[in-house]
Amino acid sequence: MPVYSMTGYAAAASDAPSGSGGAATVSAELRSVNGRFLDLSLRVPDELRALEPALRELIGQALRRGKVELRLATQQGGTDPWPTPGTDQLSRLARLESHVQGWLPQARGLSVAEVLQWCRGSAPVVDLAETALEATRRCVEGLREARAREGQRLAAMLLERVEQLRTLAARAQPLVPQVVERQRERFLERWHEALGSAQAAAAIPAQALQERALNEAAAFALRIDVAEELTRLASHLDEIERLLTAGGELGKRLDFLIQELQREANTLGSKSAALELTGISVEMKVLIEQMREQVQNIE
Repeated sequence: MPVYSMTGYAAAASDAPSGSGGAATVSAELRSVNGRFLDLSLRVPDELRALEPALRELIGQALRRGKVELRLATQQGGTDPWPTPGTDQLSRLARLESHVQGWLPQARGLSVAEVLQWCRGSAPVVDLAETALEATRRCVEGLREARAREGQRLAAMLLERVEQLRTLAARAQPLVPQVVERQRERFLERWHEALGSAQAAAAIPAQALQERALNEAAAFALRIDVAEELTRLASHLDEIERLLTAGGELGKRLDFLIQELQREANTLGSKSAALELTGISVEMKVLIEQMREQVQNIE
C-alpha cells in the first residue's frame, strides 16, 4: 500500500452526455496541503449547490487528512455565444409575434438581436449533476495519484534518514565504554595522588581508598550509560521503517515516533561525557528535525 502525502494538485473535466439537453462541460480542480484533519472547502456554481453533500461524501471516502479545496466551473453551449435558432423556436416566436400584433397593432416587430436573445434564453437547461460528480471523481483519482507520488518521495527521504540515524547510533555504541574506562583511570590517578596526604592525615587503608575510587567510577558509568536509549532508538527506527514499508494512513503514528526519537536524542546529549557523543547527539537532532518536518505532510 502506498504512502500518501497530503500535498497535491489535480484537475479534470467531464462533458455532459448527448441528449441531456445541450452541450456543456464541467471542470474540477482539487488543491491539497497538510492538515491535522480533513478540512474540505467547496467553491461551486450556484446551479450545483445541491450537490455539496454528495461532493463531500465522495471526497471524504478517498481522503482522510489534509486541507482540501474543490473548485467546480461550468461551461454551457460550447464556445458559440449565439447558437443557431431552431426551426421550432422561430416558428413559435413568429406565432407569438403575430398574436400580439393582432391585439396590439401598434406593437413593433422583433429585431434580430431580440430573436436571438429569446432563442438562447429558451434553450433547454442542461442537467449537470452527474457530469459534475464524474468530473470530481476523475479529479479525486488524479489527486490521489499525485499524493502517492509525493508520498513515495517522502518515504524514500525518511528511510534515508533512518539509515543515517542507525549509522550515528553505531558510532555512539562503542564510545561509552571508552569514556567509562578513561574516567575510571582518571579517578584512580587522582586517588593515588591524594593517597599520600590522606594516609599522613589519618590511618586510612589504601585498599579502602581504591575501592572508593572504583565505586565513584561505577556510579559515573551508570550516570552516562546510554545503552537503554540507543536500544529504544533502534526500536523506534525499526518501527518507522516497518510503517513506511507497509504504507497506508500512518502520519499520526509517525509523528508520535518522531517525538520519541527526539526524546532519546535529547537524553543521549544530556548524558554525554565526551565531545564525540555530544556531536553525535547534535547530528541526530538535525536529522530527526528534518524527518519531523516531512512527516507533517504524510496522510
